[in-house]
Parts: sequence; C-alpha cells; structure tokens
Amino acid sequence: MKKTLIALVAGAVLAAPVLAADLKVGFITSLSGPASALGIPYNKGIQAAEAYKGTIAGHKVQLIVLDDGSDPAAAARNARKLVNEDKVDVLIGTSGVPGAMAIAAVARETKTPLISPTPVSVPPDDGGWTVTTSQSFPLMVSAAVDKMKANGVKTVAFIGFSDALGDQTLHALEQSAGPAGIKIVASERYGRADSSVAGQVLKIIAAHPDAVFAGNSGTPGALPFLSLAERGYKGGLYGTHGLVTADFVRVVSKAGNGVYAPSGPVMVADQLPESNPNRKVALEFREAYKKKHGELPADAFSGYTFDAWLVFADAATRVGNKAEPGTAEYRQALHDAIGQTHELVGTHGVFNFKPGSPDGLDRRAAVMIRLDNGQWKLAQ
Repeated sequence: MKKTLIALVAGAVLAAPVLAADLKVGFITSLSGPASALGIPYNKGIQAAEAYKGTIAGHKVQLIVLDDGSDPAAAARNARKLVNEDKVDVLIGTSGVPGAMAIAAVARETKTPLISPTPVSVPPDDGGWTVTTSQSFPLMVSAAVDKMKANGVKTVAFIGFSDALGDQTLHALEQSAGPAGIKIVASERYGRADSSVAGQVLKIIAAHPDAVFAGNSGTPGALPFLSLAERGYKGGLYGTHGLVTADFVRVVSKAGNGVYAPSGPVMVADQLPESNPNRKVALEFREAYKKKHGELPADAFSGYTFDAWLVFADAATRVGNKAEPGTAEYRQALHDAIGQTHELVGTHGVFNFKPGSPDGLDRRAAVMIRLDNGQWKLAQ
C-alpha cells in the first residue's frame, strides 16, 4: 500500500505541468536627480505595462527596478549588476541620453538586448543590441520645423542642454532648418542643474529671432521659457518631445502658454480619428495606467516604457521556448526577434526595426501639440 501511494504521488508529480522559468527584465530609471521628471513617469509606465501583460509565452515576467540617480556612471553600474548578478534577459532604460548611451555600451559588451525609452545614438559596431521606443530627434525636430515654416518663421534661436541631448537636438535643427528656409541666428547652451539662463536669453533676444527652439527636456526644460517670459519675448516658442511632462507644465506655468512640441499620438489619443492605428492601443494604455495608479497619465513618457514592454513582449512571444531564459542563447534569440519587429502598434507609433539603426518609428509617430492654459492640445 505504501509503495502504491508513493508511486501514485510520483506519477502525479511527473504528470504536473512544468512551470516555465521566469523572464527577467532589468529596468533602470532616474527616480532621483535632475532627470527624475522623466524617470518617475517612466517607472509608472512600466508598472502599468507589467500589470497589463505580466505573463509572456507561458513565462511569468520578473521586473527588477534600479534607480541611477540621474548619473550615467550609476546607470552603467546598474546595467552590469543586472546582467552579471541578476541574469536579466533584457534591459530597459534610462531617463537621460547620457545614461542611455552608457547602458548601450554595457548592452553591446555583454550581448544583452537594450530597449531604450530615450533617444540614443549607437556606433556602427553596436550589432543591433540597442533599439529605442522614443522618436529620434531628427524625426521630431523636423516635425517642429515644418510647423515653424507653416507659421511663417524665418529665423530661429536655439537654447539647449550642454550635453548629448543638446548636441543631438542642435544637429537635428541644423539639418532641418536650412532646407526649410529658416536661419539659425543664435545658439546657446546651459547645464541641467543651472539655476539661471539670463545671459544666454539676453543674447537670444538681441538676435531678434522669430522663434526660439529649446533642445532640452523635463523640469530643467522650463528655465529658458521662464526667462524669455520675464524679458517680454513675444516670438514663437518650440521644443522637443522631452517637454511633454506634467512637471514641465507645472513649473513653466503661464510662461509656457503657446509652446509647440512634437509628440507621439498617445498624448492626444482621444482627439485622433478612429482610423488612426495608435488610438486603440493608446486608450488601452490609459486604462491600464488608471487601473494601476488611480489616475490617467499626464505625460508622454510613461508611454515610452509601456511601448518598450510591448516590443519586449512581442519579441519574447516569437522566441517562445526556443531557448531557456537567463542564458546567452535566449538573449541572442530575443535580440534577433526584436530586430525583426514589423508593424507593431504601440502608444507612440508603429514599430519597424532594421539593421544598423536603433530607431523604429516613422513620421506616423509625430504629431504637433500646443500648450494651452496648462493642457496639451492637438495643434491645427
């Protein structure tokens, strides 16, 4: 009888379904420091995504979150820890361009896929280990320049961060403005932690530009607009998609009234026609966010990490059980699947990745919005 019972128990154990090993996502963001205005929404977006789709291809997903304190060196250290100690299958992060580029170097070295919610440039030998769910600066700045041209702007002044983000936005403006017949008459820079841009703004006003374009993001992005308003500047105001945060709107207050910025469709999803492919997913994201956090998102940044999760989930579904999570073979398979992403609809656009470029979005991912008394509205 005892032997029969043991045999029955053993048979039941053998017959029980074997649970697939967990997939591990290593998420790095800036929960503190100057980039936290972006990093906190990033964190809320990925929390909503985990709740929205927490099991993929029979694997439960384990999310590991680390704060980099807005420090690129800390971002790189976090990435190494996640890969070497936690054995994550994919990296997602972080909130600033310098930090994202630091993580990309680790991803390339360790052969771990990185899905960056922040625009990032990578060297030709990256091997496709990094992709981004954010619109590239050339894509979004060109949309802003098109709006400038439509509004009759002939001269523009630039003011941006004195870091990689500022470099990328200035280069994109230089690429787009000339062909549009718009002359750049001033170019000024400042640090994210600076408390004043009075000197830079005085130089800009002395150049008498028709418009000012800001190559910055988040809460520190409000500083030039506040200074321009103090000095009575009445020209056009334009910025990047990095300004579309609740903290920017709060800090800039009335000084930001009339600012034009490019954005993904998610910010104005309910204002889009039913035929728009992003409308449905963007509205589903809003519901998932509300269910998780008790309120609707007030920024575009939470959508970038939600989209990063969608890219990961789509690729992991196609990988299935071809390799064991936590192994180099799985990371390679996931890398290959991400690189084959085709017409995946997200909140910010439709993703197609191709070799040699981290960017997966086209002009469908750019709409122009305008800040009107504290609310972003689709610009007509």
